Amino acid sequence: MKAVVLAGLGGPEMLSVQNVPDPVPGPGEILVDVHAASVNAADWKMRRAEARYAVSFPYILGRDFSGTVAALGAGVTDFAPGDPVFGVADQGTDGCYAERLAIKAAIVARKPDALSHAQAAAMGLTSLTALWALEDTAKLQAGETVLVQGGAGGVAGFAIQLARHLGATVITTASAANHDYVRSLGAHRAIDYRTEDVAAAAGPCDVVFDTVGGSARDSSYAVLKPGGRLVWIAEAPKDYVIPRDDVRTLRPDVKRDRAHLERMKSLLAAGAVWPPEIVTYAMDDVREAHRVSEARHLRGKLVLAIR
Repeated sequence: MKAVVLAGLGGPEMLSVQNVPDPVPGPGEILVDVHAASVNAADWKMRRAEARYAVSFPYILGRDFSGTVAALGAGVTDFAPGDPVFGVADQGTDGCYAERLAIKAAIVARKPDALSHAQAAAMGLTSLTALWALEDTAKLQAGETVLVQGGAGGVAGFAIQLARHLGATVITTASAANHDYVRSLGAHRAIDYRTEDVAAAAGPCDVVFDTVGGSARDSSYAVLKPGGRLVWIAEAPKDYVIPRDDVRTLRPDVKRDRAHLERMKSLLAAGAVWPPEIVTYAMDDVREAHRVSEARHLRGKLVLAIR
């Protein structure tokens, strides 16, 4: 099979398309013919040695996918060859930038008919992350106010839709060019982080979801009410000292499971969420996809067309 292989740590030039052996599904696993895989910030952070787990090279990146079942491992009875499926690779693993993937059946779900493979791949990790962050970790409630930092991104865009559906007042940061986009996702108010004082413009918030990190962490703490919750998925600056002891700082444990994928599907069926804007790249153009993702000014999601 063909796969995008990471030869070692470094820039996008470390990525290349190569022929590698097909994986073999073990007990409880399925073999998937991958049609699409999304490009996540976690991918280039892994490439740049910012990952939280060690890997050996050559290595295949990619955390979420959509495709069709090619074969079943021993003991799998809930899928059949040909079934359209989507999902997210287990924590501490990758491998979706490839024509075939072996993955635990228990963490995979049937692809919604309403979504293309590119759309399903784009909503895999984004939906799991936002659901774990806002519902399971922040426990966002109707009537609360939430600030979503970096609203035009994939995870943040899903979070805006989810928070609006949950009955929260949704404020987000985005460049002026993306204000119409984030409002279309359900944001009540958009703040231009380039020209406005975010802390002053956002006002008191019950919850902040920080998908940006870095210098944005200061404004995240500044807007929180006493007893508020800051949930983050992007790192603060190195050696950052939390400036407040009257709020909670939380990081979601984004476990892979079918239940959260099914939760996303129920929200999709209800019209509460919908796919982000998508830019598709061929496998051979993966280096450019990484450059765009690493620049961190994209809107929606980048997806590799595998088949």
